[in-house]
Amino acid sequence: MDQRIINLYDEYTHKPLSRQEFLRRLALLTGGTAAAMAILPMIEVNQAHAAITPDEDLFTERIKYPGINGDMEAYVARPKEEKKYPTVVVIHENRGLNAHIEDVTRRAATAGYLAIAPNALSSLGGTPANEDEARTKFQQLKAEDNLQNFIRAFDYLPTRKDSNGKFGCVGFCWGGGMANDLAVNVPSLKAAVAFYGRQPKAEDVPRIKCAVQLHYGALDERIDAGIPAYEEALKKAKIPYELYMYEGANHAFHNDTAPTRYNEAAAKLAWQRTLDFWGKYLK
Repeated sequence: MDQRIINLYDEYTHKPLSRQEFLRRLALLTGGTAAAMAILPMIEVNQAHAAITPDEDLFTERIKYPGINGDMEAYVARPKEEKKYPTVVVIHENRGLNAHIEDVTRRAATAGYLAIAPNALSSLGGTPANEDEARTKFQQLKAEDNLQNFIRAFDYLPTRKDSNGKFGCVGFCWGGGMANDLAVNVPSLKAAVAFYGRQPKAEDVPRIKCAVQLHYGALDERIDAGIPAYEEALKKAKIPYELYMYEGANHAFHNDTAPTRYNEAAAKLAWQRTLDFWGKYLK
């Protein structure tokens, strides 16, 4: 796949670029409208392709907890055995809570964690099926409200009898940026994992009290531009961290519903590193 096409799709999904303008520019890259429409299914995210982690051995539920503008809705998964588990918050991309992130939540549960995935779009009626509509809804959210809504997940977790009080998180894309923000703002957090997420301000890094693990795709120039300042701040503040760069990988390389950007080898390695990291700090 032409990298210019992948970069255009990344721009479309992260900047206020209309679908009409996206398709116009895609047609220019592919040589015409017909070619653009033929290649479109190869680059667009399709939740029907989400890998489905079996839930036969898991306990799952949908819960609500108090948010800034009403209740926050969340998907929860853990092993069936009733006991206290180390707990991780799973944070979605800029599409809201969808089938892919619910699958990732079950993956964490299968590894022995109580996993909770809040939906940032709860106050706006939840996640719409149309991804353009979902991204548009994200533009209506206030950054500070978002942060407080996810911080409040950590206020909710101690009320659960199945959490042992050891908290971690993992976020992807928009959620990766949120994972970094939670590292700055949640003192009880022990391990934060960010996949290709926006970095926090360097002056905020000394507030981090947890270990941090970072995953980046080498072809993701937009997000990678912030790595040097973040790493320098982490070193200066003596924050324990791990930083991994995956050669040949794009933004969203872990998302198996994104056909042209998903990188199976990088995704599997990054997830295993995530589990090893949680095992070190949460178990």
